[in-house]
Formats: sequence, C-alpha cells, structure tokens
Amino acid sequence: MADGCGTGREAPCPGAAAALRRWEQLRRRAAAPWARGLLAVAAGLGLFYAALRVPLRLRDGLAAVTVFLSTLTPKFYFALTVTSSFISGLIFVFEWWHFRKYGTSFIEQVSVSHLRPLIGGVENSPPAPAAFSAGENEANRQNMPECKMWRNPLNLFRGAEYSRYMWVTGKEPLTYYDMNLSAQDHQNFFTCDTDALRPSDTVMQKAWRERNPQARIKAAYQALELNNDCATAYVLLAEEEATTIVDAERYFKQALKAGELIYRRSQNCHSQSPQHEAQLRRDTNVLVYVKRRLAMCARKLGRIRESVKMMRDLMKEFPLLSMLNIHENLLEALLELQAYADVQAVLAKYDDISLPKSAAICYTAALLKARAVSERFSPETAFKRGLSTAEINAVEAIHRAVEFNPHVPKYLLEMKSLVLPPEHILKRGDSEAVAYAFFHLQHWKRIEGALHLLHCTWEGTFHEVSVYPQKELPFFIHFTAGLCSCSAMLALLTHQFPELMVVFAKAVSMVSALSVLTMFPTPLSFTAFHTADVCCASLLHKAQDRRF
Repeated sequence: MADGCGTGREAPCPGAAAALRRWEQLRRRAAAPWARGLLAVAAGLGLFYAALRVPLRLRDGLAAVTVFLSTLTPKFYFALTVTSSFISGLIFVFEWWHFRKYGTSFIEQVSVSHLRPLIGGVENSPPAPAAFSAGENEANRQNMPECKMWRNPLNLFRGAEYSRYMWVTGKEPLTYYDMNLSAQDHQNFFTCDTDALRPSDTVMQKAWRERNPQARIKAAYQALELNNDCATAYVLLAEEEATTIVDAERYFKQALKAGELIYRRSQNCHSQSPQHEAQLRRDTNVLVYVKRRLAMCARKLGRIRESVKMMRDLMKEFPLLSMLNIHENLLEALLELQAYADVQAVLAKYDDISLPKSAAICYTAALLKARAVSERFSPETAFKRGLSTAEINAVEAIHRAVEFNPHVPKYLLEMKSLVLPPEHILKRGDSEAVAYAFFHLQHWKRIEGALHLLHCTWEGTFHEVSVYPQKELPFFIHFTAGLCSCSAMLALLTHQFPELMVVFAKAVSMVSALSVLTMFPTPLSFTAFHTADVCCASLLHKAQDRRF
C-alpha cells in the first residue's frame, strides 16, 4: 500500500537544500531592477566595443576564412555530412523510442522540466493527488483535468485479491508506479499536520511510507498497541494482511467503529484552529474510505442490496464527494441486481456535461440504449428497412462511448485478454478500459444481443471506427527526421559529385560570411565584398576547368 517510498515527504539533504537556497537568492537578485540595469549597461558596452573592433578586423577575418575554405577537401565535406546524418539519426531513433514508450518528446520534456526553470519560466508540473473531503468547493470539480491519473473506484483488495494472483503466478500484479501513486494517496488521505501529537498516528505516518508490506503490517500492530482506536491501522490491516474478503470486512468494521468515534470528536472542535480543520478533513476521508470499502465487501460477498443501501447512504451523507466516483460502484451493483430503472436514474444525475466523464458512465448509458433494441437487432434487416429511432439512439450512444474510450470494445468483445485492473487509471486510456471490462463484461453478456450490436457499430457498419485519441508526433521527431534525411542526401551527393559539392559548400560559406559584413556597412566592407567576388569567380573558374 505504500510500496513507493520517497513520495515527497522526506526532508532533502542539507547540502542540496543550501544549494537550492543559494540558487534562489541568485535568481531573485538577478530579477531585481538594478541588476537588470547593470546587465543592460554591460551589454551596451560590449556592443560598442564590438562595433569599433569588428570593422577593423574584417579584412583579416575574411582572408583567413578564404584560406581555410580553400584548403578543405571533398573528403572533409563527406565526413562532415556523414557524421551529421549519423548523429541526427541516433537522436531521431531515441526520440521515437521515448515517444512510443512514454508518449512525450524527450527534448521537450527536458526543456520544460530543467531549462525553463533556469531561465525564469514556470514549470507546468501536474498537481499532486489531493485528498477530497466533504468541504471541497463544487466549482473545483468541474476544472479537474482528464489527463491525470485517477484512483480506480473499483480497485481490488491487496491482501485478499491481488496477493492471490502473486501466490499463484509468482508475478507482481501491480507496477511500481501504481503502488507509488497509492502511497501518495494514502499519505494525503490518512495523515495530517497534527499526527505528531498522537503517538499512534506518528507510527502510521511512517507505515504509509514503508516499502516492505510486512514492515507496514508490523507498524500497524504497533500503532494499535499504542491506541486501540487507531482507525487507519485497521484500514492497513484490512487492505494488506487480510487474505479473504471476510477478514477484510472484519477489520473494516473495527475501523468504522474507531473512525466514527474520532470523527465525532473532530466535529466538536474543528473550528478552534486550522490544524483542527485539517484533522477533521483527514477523519472525514478515513470515514468515507472505510464505509465505501465495507460496501464493496458486501458486494463481493453477495449481499448486493445491503451494498447498494450503504452506497446510497454514503452519497447522501457526503453529497460533495462525487470526485471519488462512488456512483460508479453504485452503477455496477445496480447492474448486478438488473435494476435498470435505478441505473437510468443514477445516469441522469451524473451523466452531465459539467462533470468529468468516465468509461463506466458512457458505456453504461450505451448498454441501456442497446438493451431496448439488441434482442431483435439484425444488420441485414437494418440495411433493408433502415434504422428505427431507438436503434439510431443505441448506435449513437455506442459511438459516443467509443469516442470517449476506443480501447474498451476489444476487451468487451474478448479480442484482448483481460488482466487484473490497476489501482490507478488514465481516463480514456487502456488502463480504464481494463478496469471497466473487468467488472462490466458480465453485464454486457447478460443482455442478449448487446455485444453483437456493439461489434457491428464498433466495426464501422454505421460509423467509421474511432481513432480517438490520436497522438500527434512531437515537433522534434519531425525536425530530427528531416535533419537526418537532409544530411544523408548531402552525404550521398558529396560522394557522387565531390568537386561540385565542394564548390557549393565554399560558396555557401562565403555567402554566410558576406551576410555578416552587411551588418556593418563601413568602407572596409566594400574591400571585403570585392575580395569575396574575386574568390567566388576563382571558384567558378576552377569548377569549370575541372568539369571540361
């Protein structure tokens, strides 16, 4: 549960902190008005010195350039172009590999992460996972980005479910990145600034950061020895030590008893100070988490109606917690009861333009529309007589769901193998598709013809297959590919026509030198232009002599 140690709570080393402080002081001093004025004066003096010095040495510089260019051979230009092509090709291959694996350009990522802060820019880092509480502002929910990792509303239990997979296969069911995100979530959900005042909470603060599961479990027992009403210790034991859902439910019931007691205490004194308010938010998070997991335990043990009641009560008690997506747990339980009218009522409330969408909402809405027509649906008949209004609505609902997440149909149609869902998902990504299909495939199979209608619509019988979201190649991949191709072409031309390419290269270099002279129109420039004309004429005569 906290396998990702080092999640941002550890204190930095003293040397690094001192270096950072010195760097910030230098940046603040450089941003001061007097510093900018001093830099402007220095730059002006440098330009004045260059303006006086450069014209006096133009003739010598141009003569040196002419002598240098005249000594270069075709072999030099061939080696130069081949080396440039090889280096740019390596950069292109690395950029392509980085984009295919991580979805971003390495050069752009380095520029944004490291170079922009150095030149005074603002780093656009993603927000850290936040603990949502009952007092959260409703307006903030509508501004949450979809391109961030979300906690899976239906994530499995580590001890009772994920560990069983590891025992059977010997493979880890979760990635390190996923577990690291969970560790950050748990530290945000279950800790606060006043934990140092209570020894049991101090122990649990360290437990959430532990990398070894056995060390976390041992720390939870130590916290219970210090305080038998430590709700977060029971939560950790329910998630990681319990090997069955029954054992997990037993621990969560103990956590609920302790959590309700602590929550009532926090309510009575939350207005005394900001620290008490933070403690109330933490205790609210613990209580909501425990009640939700108890409802999930009841669902897994077959007590579905009890689970539905617990979820409805939780949503009524904390109505501003929609960001925790408890309604997705409710939708899945209602589908298991085949209470489709209740499912429609939940969708009518949460399938709103102002709320973040999810695959569960979009595909459940499509499933209800498909249920009305899938039994009697036939593609051949539909082509002959046309689609009815209900069939058009079903097809459009499926098309909307596929547009939101095009990865889901392959799992629902069992064209791709299912794996255990992760603890965190990316909206519109493959991880969300796995999490949705893992729990909802049975509901699609239960409705006759629903998967057939999905298959027909997804294949493009009535609509073209969606390719959303389609990532565009970063600029630097195009740039490095073009640079590699141009360098390779120049290398080939230099190898085939060495003399002609040498003349071309020297002419280009001469034009570049002349362009510098145009920036300083002095009497010496005319002499330099004359010398350049003579050099270009001699190069052309040499090329003609060698050609004939």
